[in-house]
Amino acid sequence: MSYISGARSLPDEQVRIASTKMDGIGPKKAIQLRYRLGISGNIKMNELTKYQIDQIEQMIAQDHVVHWELKRGERADIERLISISRYRGIRHQDGSPLHGQRTHTNARTARKQIRK
Repeated sequence: MSYISGARSLPDEQVRIASTKMDGIGPKKAIQLRYRLGISGNIKMNELTKYQIDQIEQMIAQDHVVHWELKRGERADIERLISISRYRGIRHQDGSPLHGQRTHTNARTARKQIRK
């Protein structure tokens, strides 16, 4: 079992599928990454050499925002919304639904957190 950019990949998974386990990389980016590195479609993670794994990590670090950087960016966006007192920021702060969902009978989890 190996870790690439903070995501655990199983040895018997295809590279395309294993790379989608990383936050910020979907199926389309995984296929593009595989083509750019010249890795065949059916190769599994345990068949990769150390050099190929290093290449994958370098290319992901260069071109894509993944894992902690992505989470840090999302958190900064939410903090910005809260600091300028936008409606969405206030809803984030309260733990209420953001996108106009009904709260009278739904959003029970959010309402339980508010009551406590």
